[in-house]
Amino acid sequence: MEISKAELASAAAAGAPAQELRGAEILVKTLQAENVQYIWGYPGGAVLHIYDALYKQDTMQHVLVRHEQAAVHAADGYARATGDVGVALVTSGPGLTNAVTGIATAYMDSIPMVIIAGQVPTAAIGLDAFQECDTVGITRPIVKHNFLVKDVRQMAEVMKKAFHIARSGRPGPVVVDIPKDVSFNKTAYTGYPESVEMRSYNPVRKGHGGQIRKALQLLLSAKRPYIYTGGGVLLGNAVNELRTLVDMLGYPVTNTLMGLGAYPATDRKFLGMLGMHGTLEANNAMQNCDVLLAVGARFDDRVIGNPKHFASVDRKIIHIDIDPSSISKRVKVDVPIVGDVKDVLTELISMVRESSHKPDEKALSAWWESIEGWRSRDCLKYDRGNTEVIKPQFVIETLWNMTQDADAYITSDVGQHQMWAAQYYRFNQPRRWINSGGLGTMGVGIPYAMGIKLAKPESEVYCVTGEGSVQMCIQELSTCLQYNTPIKILSLNNRYLGMVRQWQEIEYSGRYSHSYMDALPNFVKLAEAYGHVGMLIERPQDVEGALREARKLKDRTVFMDFRTDPTENVFPMVQAGKGITEMLLGAEDL
Repeated sequence: MEISKAELASAAAAGAPAQELRGAEILVKTLQAENVQYIWGYPGGAVLHIYDALYKQDTMQHVLVRHEQAAVHAADGYARATGDVGVALVTSGPGLTNAVTGIATAYMDSIPMVIIAGQVPTAAIGLDAFQECDTVGITRPIVKHNFLVKDVRQMAEVMKKAFHIARSGRPGPVVVDIPKDVSFNKTAYTGYPESVEMRSYNPVRKGHGGQIRKALQLLLSAKRPYIYTGGGVLLGNAVNELRTLVDMLGYPVTNTLMGLGAYPATDRKFLGMLGMHGTLEANNAMQNCDVLLAVGARFDDRVIGNPKHFASVDRKIIHIDIDPSSISKRVKVDVPIVGDVKDVLTELISMVRESSHKPDEKALSAWWESIEGWRSRDCLKYDRGNTEVIKPQFVIETLWNMTQDADAYITSDVGQHQMWAAQYYRFNQPRRWINSGGLGTMGVGIPYAMGIKLAKPESEVYCVTGEGSVQMCIQELSTCLQYNTPIKILSLNNRYLGMVRQWQEIEYSGRYSHSYMDALPNFVKLAEAYGHVGMLIERPQDVEGALREARKLKDRTVFMDFRTDPTENVFPMVQAGKGITEMLLGAEDL
C-alpha cells in the first residue's frame, strides 16, 4: 500500500474510515502524524516489514548509517539542536545492543527520543531465537520508559504514548520493541489518537505559588546572590525567561557544561562554566554566595565536587526543576520548586516586577567587586605566543573569532578537546553546543554533526574531536558522503588519549598506561578515501588559513588534522574528592 503526502491529513485524523493496514504501515502513519522528518537506522531481518513500509512513503527521509550506535547518536544530535523528538530504527539482537550506548547517552542528558527496535516473532520470544535479546530488560535502566507491542491493535496508542512520554516532563528516550509478526499482521486503522491519558504519568508543570514567593524574598534580600543553570533551561525552552530574570536583577550567572548558551557567554554577568574544569570566578562564586538559585540543574559530581566541602558554607538554596527526584538528591535545598522551568521563571519574573522590594545595590556592588577580583586572575590564560607548536586552545579561539557572527553549531566528542571547546568557544545562543555530558560518550561528534546538518542545512556545523574519539564512529564519514552533510571536523590530534594522559600525569606519577597511540591512520588519506577533503596542519601560523579554506568549501566535508601540543593539560582542574574552590590553575600548582 502506498503511503504518500496526499494521505498525511488522514494519518492524523481520528475517526476516519477504517483501513486494513499492517502494523508496519500503521507505524509509518503514526510517525507521519508526529511530523517526523528524518529517521536514522540500519535494516535487519526483524524490521524488514517496517523498511518495506518506509519504501512506500515519501514524507520522511531514512538515513542509512554504518553502525546502529551512530543512528541513535545522529537522532540525538538532531533532537538537541531542534528540540524535536529524534527517531532511530534498529533491528533485533545486535542491532539493539549496538544502540544501547546511544540510548544511555540520551538518557543521561534527558534528550527526547523514540527508538524503534525490531524483535523476533512473539511466538519465539524467550526461546533464544536467532538475533533475539531481551530489549525491554536490557534498556530498562537507561530509558524513560519502554514498550513491547504484543498486538498490532496497540500500535497507534503505544506510539502516541511513546512520543508523549519522550517530550513531556523531564524529556528522555523511549524504546518501542516491535516483534516481526506484529509489524506484519493487519488490523483496522481509524487514525492516530488526538490525545493520550496515562494515570501513572502526569508531570507537574505549574510551580507552587507559595514556594515561588519564598524564592522571591530570598533572592531580593540576598547580599551575594548567584544564578546557577543547567541543561534543563535549554530543554524547557526557558532561555528568554532566564535572560530576562538575570538582566532585571543584575545578578551573576553561570552555566553547566550542558547549559552553555542559555545566557550569552560574552555578557559581563556570565562568569563562565563552573565545575571540574570551570572558571575560578564561577566556582568561587558558587562556594561563597549566600543565596543560590539553581534552575534546571542537578548539582552533579562534576559541578560541586566534594558534597561535604560544598555544604561547609551556609547558604540558602532555591532549586527549580521539572523532576522532583532531582531536588535534594545530592544537596539539601531550602526552597524546592517542582515545575516547568519556563512557567516557574515566568511567574517569578512577574513577581519581581510587582515587588516594591529591590536588590541591595550596595551589597551587590561589593559582591561584584569580589567577583572581578577572581576574574582578574585570568584562569584561562595559556601560551598564546607559542610559534613552535599548535596550542589546542588557540584552534578553538580562532574558530570562535571566525564564526562568532555566523549561524554555527559546535559538536564535540569527549575528552580534553571537549573541555577546551566549552571553555574557549563563547556560546551566545542556545542549542549551539552539542556534546555528551552525563555519560561522557566518545564517538558522538560526527553522528551529532551529521544529524544537525540534515536539520540545519544552511548552518555551519563543526565537530571538535580528538584522534582517539573520532575513530569510534569514523565510518560515518561514509554516511556524510551519501547524504551530503558537509560538516567540518577539527581533530585536535595530540597522539594521546589526552584526558586519560592528564590524569595519569597528575594522579599516577606519569605512568602513562595505554594512553599513547602507537599506530594512527593518515587521517588526510582516510578522509580522501571516504570521498572528502583532508588537511594536515602542523604550525600555529597555518591554523587560521586552514579554517578559512575549510569554510570556503561549503559543499564538502573537511577533516582537519591539527597536530597539537601533546603535553598541554586542561586547566583549571578540580581533582576527584576535592572541593570546587580547591583548583589547580596551571602546571605550577602540580
